Amino acid sequence: MFTGIVTDMGRVRAVSRPGDTRFEIATAYDIASLSIGASVACSGPCLTVVAKGEDKGERWFAVEASAETLSKTTAGQWRVGTLLNLERALKVGDELGGHIVSGHVDGTGQVISVRPEGGSIRLVFEAPDALARYIAPKGSIAIEGVSLTVNEVEGARFGVNIIPHTAKMTTLGSLTPGMAVNLEIDVLARYVARLQAA
Repeated sequence: MFTGIVTDMGRVRAVSRPGDTRFEIATAYDIASLSIGASVACSGPCLTVVAKGEDKGERWFAVEASAETLSKTTAGQWRVGTLLNLERALKVGDELGGHIVSGHVDGTGQVISVRPEGGSIRLVFEAPDALARYIAPKGSIAIEGVSLTVNEVEGARFGVNIIPHTAKMTTLGSLTPGMAVNLEIDVLARYVARLQAA
């Protein structure tokens, strides 16, 4: 489990395909405390650490993504140099600063517009029709692994605001119209919708 509070912005440093696709990700994390088998949310998807190391002063860890993950998330577009929002798994007793995030991406959305609004940035996204009904004003959503509050919803489109700190410390500050993003709907919304359909 995660909270959607990004703790590092990593960078893809190598991509290989020995079977599943393997990504090496440069990180500021203390890799001594990052165990093999640990879960790390990488711009949304929860991936398992399969190797780690340090090369010329650069710390890194490796994860593997299946064909299913590549087809259902933006991981299929990751290349050397791609920046990723990283979050280590929640520990019992950690502060729950965002909302409960599973790291199981529900689908990808598209950036519709990006514009300044006061000191913040207003982002508008379009979700797939199958996910749109789970997105509600003032509800929570994880976009590229970042916990955000939905401002308004109009059909399949919804808007959020990000403050300068979020723009600087995550990849959301570099989004442009047309880009694909990973979306994870609020788990509470999923269960409420399920109960209403029963």
